[in-house]
Amino acid sequence: MLLQTLLGFLCSVGALATENTTAQQSAVPLLLVSFDGFRADYLQRFPMPNLKLLYSQGVLVEQLNNVFITKTFPNHYSLVTGLYAESHGILASTMYDPVSHKHFNLTSDKDPMWWNQAEPLWITALDSGYKTAAMMWPGSDVVIGNRTPTHFLPYNSTVTFQQRLESVINWMLGHEKEQGVMFAALYWEEPDRSGHIFGPDNATAMAKALKEVDDNIGLLMSELKRTGLWGNVNILITSDHGMAQCSADRLIRLDDCLKSDNYTLVDLSAVTALIPLQDPEVVFALLNKCHAHMTAYLKKSIPDRLHYRDNERIQPIILIADEGWTIVQRGDLPRLGDHGYDNSLPSMHPFLAAAGPSFRQGYQLKSLQSVDVYPLMCHLLSVPPRRNNGTLTQARCLLAAESCGDVAMVTALVVGVLFILSTITGLFWLLRSRRSMGPRAFQRLQVDYDDDDDPLLE
Repeated sequence: MLLQTLLGFLCSVGALATENTTAQQSAVPLLLVSFDGFRADYLQRFPMPNLKLLYSQGVLVEQLNNVFITKTFPNHYSLVTGLYAESHGILASTMYDPVSHKHFNLTSDKDPMWWNQAEPLWITALDSGYKTAAMMWPGSDVVIGNRTPTHFLPYNSTVTFQQRLESVINWMLGHEKEQGVMFAALYWEEPDRSGHIFGPDNATAMAKALKEVDDNIGLLMSELKRTGLWGNVNILITSDHGMAQCSADRLIRLDDCLKSDNYTLVDLSAVTALIPLQDPEVVFALLNKCHAHMTAYLKKSIPDRLHYRDNERIQPIILIADEGWTIVQRGDLPRLGDHGYDNSLPSMHPFLAAAGPSFRQGYQLKSLQSVDVYPLMCHLLSVPPRRNNGTLTQARCLLAAESCGDVAMVTALVVGVLFILSTITGLFWLLRSRRSMGPRAFQRLQVDYDDDDDPLLE
């Protein structure tokens, strides 16, 4: 009887947990917006009334733990694929492929070869019958798997945010001849541009840049309300990386350690990639003791936690500068603000805010992995995700229909009740067995002798 009661209770509680974790509203359109270089703590340092209004009606992830290296192209591609850089192949802003012997940089990035190691959401969603759009998002104007988004525009810095937003809203609205898009991605280059020029510690310059960003968020909200989309679409606002303050007093010059004819330089930044032209061990030994604020790694020794080793485009030696230090070959400081550093640094972390019918209201989460954004978006769109490095475990806490706190409470309750009922059941059987034990009549032990079976010989 107790066992039946226990099973019945567990089934009913399990059903409640399942209801919380599997309930899903009908898919509504999703808009993903990235403000490049929006460091997480800008939210505390500068007034952002429009952004705060948005997440007060939705959710805020205070820090998004992004992928290494903390650069624009790798992280934007991670957001829409859910993959680490080593898995999607966009490893940096400047790359060399040893198989094809091709070079990649920001002005030569349209070759599908670089992007075809992964499939972004604007392609995957097409298979669910959706129309998709991307406004200047890295990689969105490239033919990936012989396809592009339904609508896209290549990057053009002269196109204003208002103009970009107008196109995206028109794509989402659709018209009598074409349904609106279900997934759209929109990119804006501030406050990254100002952060590079002035550095994140320049409060005056960054306040001006972030006021412009917040004004653009206000414009986004007002246009969505004007067109009737507000409250009928889910909106994710995030970024790719943060920004660190640099200084002419924090320079690491490679020429002080190694002659340039010993290597071919592939990328030069907070993370430097190079190909040794001499014995790699010898070149590495020289670089390893080059500077106290720079760590050299042979490819095979790059730490697992960086997820930056298992791709042929990762060069034989990489150099990682400490936060705020700049690696140059020779010469002066190129910029006052930079990124690309270790992704465990808070200064490299962006944020995430979201609002819409699928999200909770007034909820905040301390942190989330950036690769988790992709499975979250697939869940919102009811799109089967491609293989990825993310999980919904934490991200589902942001959703109105799936309160992870309730699930945790129910799980704890199940465990507690299971323990109590198991204890009661054990005591019941113990008492029953003691009752059945009483004085027993003497019985002679019957022993059958068998000459052919002597146990002492076994």
